[in-house]
Amino acid sequence: MTAIDFSSFVDQLAGVSGDTILPFFRTALAIDNKKTRGFDPVTAADRAAEQAMRVLIRKNFPGHGVIGEEYGAERTDAEYVWVLDPIDGTKSFITGMVAWGTLIGLMRFGEPVFGMMNQPFTREKFSGDGGAARYRGPGGNRDLHVRRCPSLHGAILSTTSPLLMNDADRATFVRLEDKVRLSRYGGDCYAYCMLAAGLIDLVVETEIKPHDIVPLIPVITGAGGIVTTWENEPAQGGGRIVVAGDARVHQAAVEILSKR
Repeated sequence: MTAIDFSSFVDQLAGVSGDTILPFFRTALAIDNKKTRGFDPVTAADRAAEQAMRVLIRKNFPGHGVIGEEYGAERTDAEYVWVLDPIDGTKSFITGMVAWGTLIGLMRFGEPVFGMMNQPFTREKFSGDGGAARYRGPGGNRDLHVRRCPSLHGAILSTTSPLLMNDADRATFVRLEDKVRLSRYGGDCYAYCMLAAGLIDLVVETEIKPHDIVPLIPVITGAGGIVTTWENEPAQGGGRIVVAGDARVHQAAVEILSKR
């Protein structure tokens, strides 16, 4: 069985999570903070959506593992492991912005093989299997392709916020930011999808967890992009992440980011 056999089931997961989340969006919902220092919000929508997806996975694939942001990991030694982030961009979600989405990923033997970002409010889905990537939404369906960008000087860069970086990483990021044409903040998972769609050239983040990046890797690589750590290593373990649509921009970014 290949990853593509799971695409219709991923649509089911997107449907049940979206149906669970949308009644909470732009309402006066309670917000908890998962951190003792700083602010890492979680809501009833996050928890309910992940629980709904876990129930569906257990019902259909009881032998599969699951890694989720809200309820941890189970059966991580299974051949297939689902990686779930019910609301990536919770800060956007609680402020009524649309730069959030549900991330659904599938790993086989530890390698990402299928992923989706579902935004139920805008009714958009970005999916990929590492070999191809697709967009489905109100504007129609189409293949996703990154764009060519020969140098940093012509690149558009995105990060969620430099304030999420420690002092040393922020200083390194600023050296990169000074070389690009334009930088934008606040995209969360949407920025990665816009890179896959050919509208952004570079995404740089730190303190990324596996559930933040594993579902996006098959989308980005399926669209022709590159996903690594700042040290140019595989990114599914999270950490400091650099994503580029063009290998030349990726190489130039890594040269800056890997030096401290």
